[in-house]
Amino acid sequence: MGGDSRVIDGKAFAARLRERVADAVPAFVERARRKPGLAVVLVGEDPASQVYVRSKGKATVAAGMESFQHVLPAETRQEELIALVEKLNADEAVDGILVQLPLPDHLDDKAVVGRIDPAKDVDGLTAENIARLANNDDALVPCTPQGCMMLLEDRLGDLTGLDALVIGRSQLVGRPMAQLLVNANCTVTIAHSRTRDLPALARRADILVAAVGRAEMVKGDWIKAGATVIDVGINRLDPAPGEERGRLVGDVAFAEAEHAAAITPVPGGVGPMTIAVLLRNTLVAAHRRAGVADPQGL
Repeated sequence: MGGDSRVIDGKAFAARLRERVADAVPAFVERARRKPGLAVVLVGEDPASQVYVRSKGKATVAAGMESFQHVLPAETRQEELIALVEKLNADEAVDGILVQLPLPDHLDDKAVVGRIDPAKDVDGLTAENIARLANNDDALVPCTPQGCMMLLEDRLGDLTGLDALVIGRSQLVGRPMAQLLVNANCTVTIAHSRTRDLPALARRADILVAAVGRAEMVKGDWIKAGATVIDVGINRLDPAPGEERGRLVGDVAFAEAEHAAAITPVPGGVGPMTIAVLLRNTLVAAHRRAGVADPQGL
């Protein structure tokens, strides 16, 4: 890359956000007489998910909140999982509920998420929060796209009038990302695997968000000079000779993007923002459940 100033340091931004959340927790505790609480539910023993859930728990405690972790066996039945969600809905100590996705194949992700109380839906996946986001109301927004927007607004300020391309249409990232950009007055295109002449579309974009999960799919000559690139992808390449593990890369060919004005690296870009925003969403949910105005500066 042509100089460190072009690299968007998501790790540093996330650390500052986590500090601001932690600084805001004591005022809530004094007012509500309890700590904000986050419950994370993991079904099965996927090693990567286990590490992720543990890191969420540590970050929650470090921010001064209560962490409730529920690890269920892979063979857990649908009705058992929904019963746990309903129990957490009724638990006054729990402000946020996050069911780690994807669930094992025999479980219905949508049916389980649909039973989460929207007021505790800190991953922003219930129908009510999706509708609130579409209406530009105060929704709880999925953590990764919310983190992307924070990085964009920190770097660019007002996004009004900019052309934005979102590559990827998942409910977790692509669709809410596009809606956030629309709400910020961008002109937005959503692209996907069936989009015709994707490189030409990309070359028009002032903001390019890549969230497809295909290693280095977006080439340097797809990127408009002076564009801001947000790379959500995390892909592990096959190990090179002599390597124990392949290196992590994003959906964008980072080394070819020297003409971008700003770009998130992988790792160290969008990834750290997800947990930081999860903590932020939990604190916001706690305030709203307690009938207290949203915390400022988050």
